[in-house]
This record gives sequence, structure tokens and C-alpha cells, in this order.
Amino acid sequence: MTNKRFENKVAVITGAAQGIGLRVAERMAEEGGRLVLVDRAEIVHELNEKLGGTTEVLTLTADLEKFADCERVMAAAKERFGRIDILINNVGGTIWTRPFEHYEEQQIEAEVRRSLFPTLWCCRAVMPHMLEQGKGSIVNVSSVATRGVNRVPYGAAKGGVNALTACLALENGERGIRVNAVSPGATEAPPRRIQRNEAPRSAQEELWYKQIYDQSIDSSLMKRFGTTDEQAGPILFLASDDASYITGVVLPVGGGDLG
Repeated sequence: MTNKRFENKVAVITGAAQGIGLRVAERMAEEGGRLVLVDRAEIVHELNEKLGGTTEVLTLTADLEKFADCERVMAAAKERFGRIDILINNVGGTIWTRPFEHYEEQQIEAEVRRSLFPTLWCCRAVMPHMLEQGKGSIVNVSSVATRGVNRVPYGAAKGGVNALTACLALENGERGIRVNAVSPGATEAPPRRIQRNEAPRSAQEELWYKQIYDQSIDSSLMKRFGTTDEQAGPILFLASDDASYITGVVLPVGGGDLG
């Protein structure tokens, strides 16, 4: 890859240890970005060795469901690199899969905390830094599951991400900060090294999960899952100066599934 869209740009990427976040980090490193890679899992520190020979990398562990940790991350990025040009909010994901009437109160709250609050808090924590610079690009990772089965709390949280994206873009368009989102569809990624839910699925839960799988294929015009590269490409585009006249957009990336 010879394109260097992110040369000398400083990017904070959350949920960077696995899946889409990891692929975004790898490709941004190839394009010259200086990276702050954040995850709650300690395996994020392995990326120092993996990507450190390509670019300058700072890895941090944090619980981004807590605003104080989000502030700490942005302060560390600013201290290390002097600025934050890009924020990619990639934390989130379904913890349980079941019809809504089978969710317990604490499960609903946990789903919303996992898939809305890290994006909400990180946007709030990065804003003072980007406003001071007068420039910045935020890309939020939402989901086409805002219209899907057996994931109502997760879908509601990602609907919140979409609204956050639109409102934040409206407030800050004239202040030099672009805010966009992608809505990934079903994505084929390497097996997760650390699961969102360590408890094994029951036979009933396997049936509910299969309904999600079947609906994802049915809703995709291409009738297949995407790849992490097919998700990383649109994220990197929206983060880059190639998208300098685009803000407030939620881009579905689901093979024709618009969510």
C-alpha cells in the first residue's frame, strides 16, 4: 500500500485489540498514522511489537464505559503526541442474543453501557482537544442491527450512536470537526481471543443466534458476510481528508443491508 493518507496524523482507535478495530489499526499504520490503541483487554499491548516497527504506537488499557478512563486516554494521547487528529470509536458489540422479553434488567443496562457509553464518553473527552486545534475527524462504529432481531438493547444503543453522530456533526461543522459513522453488517472476523460473554450458549440461545445469522444473510443483497477489510476501508475513508466535505453521515456497510 503506497497511499499515505495518515502521515503525521494522530489517531485514537478504541476496541483495537481484535476484529474490525485491529484491522483499522493495521491499515492506518501502513498509511503512516501515529496510533493510540485502546482496549480493556491486556492483549492490546501486543500491538506495540506488531506495529511498532511500522509507526509510533501507544497502547493503553481502559474501561471506556467510564468517563474518567476516556479522559485519561485522551490526556495520554495529547501528552505523547501533542494533538489528536482522529478518533475512531469502535467499542461495542452484542453481549446476549435473545428476544426482548427474555432480557433481564441488568442485561439491558449492560448492553446499552457497552455499545453506547464508550462512544458517548470518548466523543465528550476528545472534544476539548479537537476544538483547541480547530480541526478533527471522528468516526463512530454503529451497526445495521438498529433494524434486526434478538438484539433490541444493542440496536437501541447503536441507534443512540447514530443520533449522537448527527447531533455532534450539526454542532461542530463550522468549528472544523467532522463526525461520521459507519454501520457494519455481519462481518467475518478471526475468532475472538476474549469473548464478550464467556458463558457458553444454551441450546435455546444457539437457536436465537441462528435467527440473527439467517436474518443477516437475508437482509444482505449480496447474501454473504463482509470481511474486516471491507469494514476498515470505509472507516479509513471517512477518517481521512479524502472525506473532507462529508459530515453527519451514517454509512451502511452491510452488502446492501441498510439497517
